[in-house]
Amino acid sequence: MPESVNDPSPFPPTAPPPRRVASGLYLVATPIGNLRDMTLRALDVLAAADLVLAEDTRVTAKLLSAYGLTAKLERCDDHASARAAELAIERLRDGAVVALVSDAGTPLVSDPGFVVARAVIEAGLPVHPIPGPSSLLAALCIAGLPADRVLFAGFLPPKSGARRAVLESVRTSRQTLVFFESGPRLADSLADMAAVLGPRPAAVARELTKLFEECVRGPLDQLAVDPRCRSPKGEIVIVIGPVAGEEASEADADAALTEALSRLPPGEAAAEVSKALNLPRKPLYKRALEIQGR
Repeated sequence: MPESVNDPSPFPPTAPPPRRVASGLYLVATPIGNLRDMTLRALDVLAAADLVLAEDTRVTAKLLSAYGLTAKLERCDDHASARAAELAIERLRDGAVVALVSDAGTPLVSDPGFVVARAVIEAGLPVHPIPGPSSLLAALCIAGLPADRVLFAGFLPPKSGARRAVLESVRTSRQTLVFFESGPRLADSLADMAAVLGPRPAAVARELTKLFEECVRGPLDQLAVDPRCRSPKGEIVIVIGPVAGEEASEADADAALTEALSRLPPGEAAAEVSKALNLPRKPLYKRALEIQGR
């Protein structure tokens, strides 16, 4: 009798055998630090890949070597994405298996690869996700902040004026905010966040899954002066709790609707603003029509 996934025995059921890897583009998540976080499916795909598109071929070569794998590597960073897309489509039309990886974590999440994935999709060829490590999700898990409604905003601009403008645009959001940041800019970014967003609860996570993993939690104004947040080493994720207390004003709702209507039809704009500001959708839809002059 086959073992059930709910089998109460202390030994896990036998893992299913690997399936044949069919031709397609595979977006493969790789470890963000700890090499034991590599998934079995990721190893299957990389072992079968005829071509691996890599953000940095030197980094990926070391990763493959750690698992006893070899593959033909081609660069796919911001400067080589167009050429990588052409090469991927050419190989896929010949029935090849093509994998795309970033230096760490899940491709396309503030990493190169979007140009390739979009081009392959537009060419009508298959694209498959191979999920796995993600610093975004890892930080959310340990931040101790709401993770049910999240706005991921990637990297902020390096200069304070532009950075504060972006922060101002999300100031009234009722979602938990997540940003990536570098060590040298962390203290300045936290100071701008505290100035624009106020003393919201936040967490600064760095070196996730690595030996010196750390998560510093506290109000933004305190984190901005915390010695542990003064130019630390490693990759950093900042998680900021949603705005609390005051309800969004009509002016806030109108500003959010006007911006959303520049991209979306009234129904979708109302739904987006409803979720972001925690306001009822029907009045927002009516107001969206008024703004459009219908």
